[in-house]
Amino acid sequence: MIAIILIQTLRFKFLAHPDSVYIFTEIGLEPYGRIGIGVLELIAGILLLIPKTVWAGAGLTMGIIGGAIMMHLTQLGIEINDDSGVLFYTAIFVFIVSTIILWNYKKDVPFIGHKFKLK
Repeated sequence: MIAIILIQTLRFKFLAHPDSVYIFTEIGLEPYGRIGIGVLELIAGILLLIPKTVWAGAGLTMGIIGGAIMMHLTQLGIEINDDSGVLFYTAIFVFIVSTIILWNYKKDVPFIGHKFKLK
């Protein structure tokens, strides 16, 4: 579900949708930040679809979306272009579900995952 949300939103970033351009202009990262974040979201989405890398995709998603949430709270506001907060609330949902996914796959995380395995 998270991979679908991440991958579905890529068209807005890669095709320079006016809302996406507006957001990244407001935070001073247009166009390189928009494209760079899009690439990272594509990588996260792919990692979430591969069983051995689900943990990495969830962690990367938490980092990306955590940044998006902070931008909403500090620079953009909850509502963008009369969207009733849909982007913000979607980011909150994605962050929470990514956290749950990472928790569920914590045993697969290299170097520290062994600490969570039952003996």
